[in-house]
Amino acid sequence: MAMNFSELPYERVNTEEVIQKMEALTAQFYQANTAEEQIALIKEMDIIITELSSMTNLAYIRNTIDTTDQFYIAEREYNDEKAPFIQTAFQNFQKAMYESKFRDKLVAEMGELAFDRIDFALKGFDPKITELVQAEKKLEASYQKIMGTAQIPFDGKILNVAQIGKYLQNHNRTIRKSAYEALGTFYDSKQEELDSIYDQLVKNRTEQAKMLGYNDFVELAYIRQERCYDKKAVQNFRRQVVEDLVPVVVNLRREQAKRIGVESLTYYDDTYKFADGNPMPKGTPDELLSAAKKMYTELSPQTAEFIDFMMENDLFDVVAKPGKTTGGYCHSIPKYKMPFIFSNFNGTSGDVDVLTHEAGHAYACYRASREIPYMSAESPTMEGCETHSMSMEFFTAPWFHLFFHEETAKYEYFHLEGTLDFIPYGCMVDHFQEIVYSNPDMTPKERNQAWLELDKMYRPYLDTAGLPCYSRGAGWQRQLHIYTCPFYYIDYCLAQTVALQFFMEIQKDWDAAWEKYNAFVGNAGTKTFLNLLKDARLMSPMEDGCLKQIAEAVCRWMNEHSL
Repeated sequence: MAMNFSELPYERVNTEEVIQKMEALTAQFYQANTAEEQIALIKEMDIIITELSSMTNLAYIRNTIDTTDQFYIAEREYNDEKAPFIQTAFQNFQKAMYESKFRDKLVAEMGELAFDRIDFALKGFDPKITELVQAEKKLEASYQKIMGTAQIPFDGKILNVAQIGKYLQNHNRTIRKSAYEALGTFYDSKQEELDSIYDQLVKNRTEQAKMLGYNDFVELAYIRQERCYDKKAVQNFRRQVVEDLVPVVVNLRREQAKRIGVESLTYYDDTYKFADGNPMPKGTPDELLSAAKKMYTELSPQTAEFIDFMMENDLFDVVAKPGKTTGGYCHSIPKYKMPFIFSNFNGTSGDVDVLTHEAGHAYACYRASREIPYMSAESPTMEGCETHSMSMEFFTAPWFHLFFHEETAKYEYFHLEGTLDFIPYGCMVDHFQEIVYSNPDMTPKERNQAWLELDKMYRPYLDTAGLPCYSRGAGWQRQLHIYTCPFYYIDYCLAQTVALQFFMEIQKDWDAAWEKYNAFVGNAGTKTFLNLLKDARLMSPMEDGCLKQIAEAVCRWMNEHSL
């Protein structure tokens, strides 16, 4: 049953009742005499998890839409506080599944990844860290509230972090600089709070890791991210980025400097790519959504059905407004098989990126909720999820003209160049976290120094001198993931590398590439990331030579389509 998002009923989860139901199912599971009986109990548990996830996600979404709404502040706090107790009860059920004498039949029913995930879950949580997890969630929410309630005086207005974004790409260099100074001044005004929150998070997460028997939080994070590869594989990927991709990006940035008429790039030139201004979408938010509907209606029968559902049920909140937290995401309300897209439109090309990127997540979620019988198998690990979204950005290229009109070619070039720019930055975020959590006693000043040194490695073309916040190495504090989703960011980089392989295949045959993409999406969460790639005949991003091959292909396209 579907209904408009604003009409979805929210009811606080009765924690005690949920735990009792889980415990009863666990007891029955141990007593079951056949695989069929256990599968039936797994399906009953799935119903409980579906209801639970729907309510917690609904509270989270409504809290991020308005971080000043006292009701949903309280509900999110309640859900975060109770989550470890529910996790403990659910983990006991998972342990019973993991130890089942019918495990082979259960794997055949649910897919290989389901039991890999149980293994990760058992290794990544124990009731003894409950208080630490509760405190961690409160710290994460406090960061989001600071970002959501930001008030930045600029251009005679009071802006939030998202709203000032369009000024950061203004064609007037003085305005760009002033906007970055205003944004940096805001972060400086919150320096003590932001440093304190992160310091507490690092120490909290490190203590969790130690209590669970790990050397540091890096080890625990890889388990919680459900990685089918180790830290050395990621380090090898980052090495290839530095050796094979950074030099390519440096050359592209030299060309950028020539295009915009500056000798060298400062931080406030970073995202300004053309002398006559970056490509900007044409139209109001409603007009952009209307263009998105036309795009997905024409793209394929599957996406037409998907976008009709999204529009009919008002499953977008995309306009930046006071009290709304920063960033963008896609969350699901599984009870109603509903994906929900959250973002902060600010008049830049990023608005269209949302309508392709987050819609890639939403499309995968929409399909999985209807095609995959178990909620636990609906979603792959994060690199797979981000491959869904980043690849969709390329498949929508034939419809870019609906948003950019005469600037379509410029946007296509701008977007592709941005995908290469992004990978070094994403690796920098990951490398920074590895350094911080390997050295949890670093001072705020030492962390900032580490960020500055990594900037020289991954973005040697940028100058931050003289800018508040950025010049002291605190630019990392604008990255929500560093606070709330530790070690997630490398998943974007790995996924971007796969998405660029889809881009290469699109250049040969769009229809064949779409068919392969749909099969990739259709596997949902039934296989590990590396097995999803193997099944789709795609290279692993961590394979030696992968990035070099991709960079060469992308540069050929850019040379052929240079503006």
